[in-house]
Amino acid sequence: MHDQFPWVSSMPFREAANEAFAVEFGQFLGQTDGVAELEQLFDLLFAYALNLSCPWIAYGCPTPEQRILKLVRRDPAVMLNYSDKWQERYFEMGYERIDPIIKRGRKREGAFRWSDVYSDATTTEDERRVLDEAATFGLKSGISVPFHGPDGSFAIVSFARPWDREFQNRTIAYLQLAAFHFHLKVANFENSSCVEEGIKLSTREKECILWTARGKSSWEIGKILGISINTVNFHIKNVMRKLDASSRTVAAIKAIKLGVIELQETTSKRSHGRRSGR
Repeated sequence: MHDQFPWVSSMPFREAANEAFAVEFGQFLGQTDGVAELEQLFDLLFAYALNLSCPWIAYGCPTPEQRILKLVRRDPAVMLNYSDKWQERYFEMGYERIDPIIKRGRKREGAFRWSDVYSDATTTEDERRVLDEAATFGLKSGISVPFHGPDGSFAIVSFARPWDREFQNRTIAYLQLAAFHFHLKVANFENSSCVEEGIKLSTREKECILWTARGKSSWEIGKILGISINTVNFHIKNVMRKLDASSRTVAAIKAIKLGVIELQETTSKRSHGRRSGR
């Protein structure tokens, strides 16, 4: 039977491989929960991609006016581990103006292989030269995953290998999922930063809306914090105004979603709140 249907004997191995891919992806998702630093998030993506034989990663968000991907480590919206020598060569030759991966990414939905870009009839010889030189610096094969926002924003994640072996569809699928998760996490970091800069709540406002989120009434909050009901209502109304919320419940939900407050509260903080008369 195995001679007639040789794929039968390989089925358990394929199923085991699929299960291993799923387990590793699940571990990656779990590890990224609660991550507070972008660099740590990038390190987790790198570790996951390395398990799929991809030691090189680049993530960037060129603006609509900027047709290039600036590979600058200090830019919080750009993270990569490409070699410094390749980055120097990239800008020395002006490849940022003709990079075919960025050009293709702006027009594509979903992951694509670099080899497909290279062989595409619309790719020019100058554009192929970018990929040829990238290969001499270890980026011999790769895929890219573009993301297009409703506001016209654009981001792209690239994974590369130091050999010419083609990416399997299963590998591409899991790398695309990881890239999507990573991109959403980065967006959440940026939104939180914008909130911190654009929405300022006083310490007392945060305390009042936190206890509101925990289901406490104004009377209960007043007792906990040692202030009057009118003072509690005053602070909650300020929060509602700052968050453009129609009710205290909506304000509490918005504050949680935007990261202004967190429901976790230690006993020490609660005790301090009772003693404090601020």
